[in-house]
Amino acid sequence: MTTKERYNKVIEYFLEHNPDAATELNFDNAYQLLVAVILSAQCTDVRVNMITPFFFKAFPTVEKLAYADYNEVYELIKSCSYPNNKTKNLIRMAKTLLDKFGGIVPDDIDDLQLLPGVGRKTANVI
Repeated sequence: MTTKERYNKVIEYFLEHNPDAATELNFDNAYQLLVAVILSAQCTDVRVNMITPFFFKAFPTVEKLAYADYNEVYELIKSCSYPNNKTKNLIRMAKTLLDKFGGIVPDDIDDLQLLPGVGRKTANVI
């Protein structure tokens, strides 16, 4: 079986068995999805879903997060893996969103990867 044939079999399987694939993460908009996916790296979706309601209450917009205090963000996400790096990346991501994209989460994979804390895998999920 060729690689292309194997690929097609996998696609056919998922189209049949899981045609409406969705994330387990809870979110209401692109900003919230982006934050949740950044938090989900090396962390369970269950844990992220426990963190995000409090996080989004404190930082409901990109602007609020961009100007957030490091310690305030850290305290909200410290139960997640790698909270130091994620805190830095979340604040820098929000600042970059404001500076380069007018506060709007881009829908282009290459543009998404310009955001701190967003690699190819995260960009593909978004």
